[in-house]
Amino acid sequence: STMEETDREAVATAVQRVAGMLQRPDQLDKVEQYRRREARKKASVEARLKAAIQSQLDGVRTGLSQLHNALNDVKDIQQSLIDVNKDWRQSINTIENLKDVKDAVVQHSQLAAAVENLKNIFSVPEIVRETQDLIERGELLQAHRKLMDLECSRDNLMYEQYRMDSKNTHDMNLIHTYFGDMQKLSEELAKQLWMVVQRSLVTVRRDPTLLVSVVRIIEREEKIDRRMLDRKKQTGFIPPGRPKKWKEKMFNILERTVSTRIEGTQADTRESDKMWLVRHLEIIRKYVLDDLLVAKTLLDQRFPPHYDIFNKLLNMYHQALSTRMQELAAEDLEANEIVSLLSWVLNTYKSAEMMGNSELSPEVDVNSLDPLISQNVVDQLLSKYMSTLTSNIIGWLRKALETDKKDWIKETEPEADQDGYYQTTLPAIVFQMFEQNLQVAAQINEDLKAKVLLLCLQQMNSFLTRYKDEAQLYKEEHLKNRQYPQCYVQYMIAVINNCQTFKESIISLKRKYLKMEMEDSWSSSHTNMDTTLDIIAKEGCSSLLDEVFMDLEPHLNELMTKKWLMGSNAVGTICVTVEDYFNDFAKIKKPYKKTMTIEAHRRVVVEYIRAIMLKRISFKNAEERKEGAERMIKEAEQFRFLFKKLAAGSGEDTEGLCDIIEAIAEVIKLTDPSLLYLEVSTLVSKYPDIRDDHIAALLTVRGDASRDMKQTIIETLDQGPSQPNPNYVPIFKEITVPTLTVPKLLK
Repeated sequence: STMEETDREAVATAVQRVAGMLQRPDQLDKVEQYRRREARKKASVEARLKAAIQSQLDGVRTGLSQLHNALNDVKDIQQSLIDVNKDWRQSINTIENLKDVKDAVVQHSQLAAAVENLKNIFSVPEIVRETQDLIERGELLQAHRKLMDLECSRDNLMYEQYRMDSKNTHDMNLIHTYFGDMQKLSEELAKQLWMVVQRSLVTVRRDPTLLVSVVRIIEREEKIDRRMLDRKKQTGFIPPGRPKKWKEKMFNILERTVSTRIEGTQADTRESDKMWLVRHLEIIRKYVLDDLLVAKTLLDQRFPPHYDIFNKLLNMYHQALSTRMQELAAEDLEANEIVSLLSWVLNTYKSAEMMGNSELSPEVDVNSLDPLISQNVVDQLLSKYMSTLTSNIIGWLRKALETDKKDWIKETEPEADQDGYYQTTLPAIVFQMFEQNLQVAAQINEDLKAKVLLLCLQQMNSFLTRYKDEAQLYKEEHLKNRQYPQCYVQYMIAVINNCQTFKESIISLKRKYLKMEMEDSWSSSHTNMDTTLDIIAKEGCSSLLDEVFMDLEPHLNELMTKKWLMGSNAVGTICVTVEDYFNDFAKIKKPYKKTMTIEAHRRVVVEYIRAIMLKRISFKNAEERKEGAERMIKEAEQFRFLFKKLAAGSGEDTEGLCDIIEAIAEVIKLTDPSLLYLEVSTLVSKYPDIRDDHIAALLTVRGDASRDMKQTIIETLDQGPSQPNPNYVPIFKEITVPTLTVPKLLK
């Protein structure tokens, strides 16, 4: 058994321990000592064991007694429950009969509330009167406090009624009617608030506390709105007139005020004032800037931050401006008005004079502002502007030319510029008009400026063609009656000078307004204009020379005649006439005047040689030949002197022209006929465009060459070499020699 096993183990252990103690002989002496020690140990262990067993037994005893008590308690509870069950079954009927008490309690609480409200209910008319007075005196905060009390009374009564009997609309209406005046009060107070809001930008400067009161009232109402809406979620009841949404209304009022403010700035119409739009836009600019500065510096502080009042106002102004600008853009605007509008919308609005004002930043960032009118509307306005401008420019140019033509027939000389050159006001008028339109276009943008410049040049091109035609007509009219117009020469000079002015003005316009990249689209029209101007000037100069030669005709007809040989003063008269004309021609500008002088010189010489070739005289003898030749040489000298004087300072060398006359004179003067061939061949080698008929005519005038001799000379000449002066411009090719016709023989 287990017990025996335990004993065996105990003995074995004891043996082992004793053996351990008695290892050496001297330890045997201590056996008694060892026995006593072991006996003590054993006694101690036994005592501990006894104590442990005792406490175990105590615990078991306590546990048993508690279990016994618990059992008794359970029995008691079971009995009590049986009793309660019995009582409850008996009292069910009694509870049924308590409903009346419950109703009485509800009624009692309502009556208590009614008694509480009676004080308020009876004083409603009086409070309404007091509130009305407060509103009239402008004491809005106190008035609102009373209004809130009234509304609170009504709402509580209605709520009680609703709770008691939500279907009873009759009683609800009764309460509503009784408090009817209160609704009017609320409207009356609101009207006062909106008046303050409308004038908020003025009020904030004069009476900021009034504005603060209004904001406080609106905030109170917002809070009540929120409370009522919460209660509605829970109970389904909301008093009449709620939510009032006064904050939303306040913003609507502000929005209307801003719109009215902007619309109301148009004081004039086009009929009453040509500058109506400029004024209108300037007033808008000033008002909006002033309002926003006040809003930023003063108004912002009077409103709670969550109202974000400045940004809201900024948006309202932007919207109202956008609407107004679109309305204006839709009107039938004139060209200058379109420019005013676009310049304001595209430039002024975002400039430092308005939204870009440093005092408005950083709240206003011009880069994030939307455009006031869409690109589409801008494009429509620009294209309307261009088409209006086109027809305007055509009209202006036509009118300018008509006005200029009226001057051409005046009996007074044209104006002269500071250097004494004749001119009319035409170029100045035309280019002043171009300048104005370009400066206007530049206000909008570079692109428009470029378009206007090209438009001006295109119109200028067609205008110059008309100018050329008008100058031609002017000349033709004058030829019908040379007495008229009286100052034809002076006005023709003015037309020629205008060509030079036009050229210079075109260049200066180009320099001032033309971008490099537009050069191509410009150059062809520029070349065209220059060509047209040169033609006008050239035709003008040529018509002036025609004038001179028409006056010279009778005197030219006298040359190389008997009368001439006898000593007429035809050349003297020719020189005086030419010089007289050239006093006027001095008023022609440099490049054209130089051409005129050369051309006049050339034509005089041509006419003189033509007179020789007309064979009006045939010298009888050497004496006459000598006299005639010397006269020719002297007259060539007169011409040379005259044209030197006229060309003074132009550095033009036309000496060679008069040399031709002298060379011809030498052929006529020659006394030895055997040298005639040599003299003629020298002449031909110098002037290779001399034809056979010229030589024949020349020999006829000499008067001593037989037909055979002429024949021989002419035939021999054909083989001769020529050595003309490299600067020689052929002159003989334009001189025809008359052939004898029948009428001539009959004369």
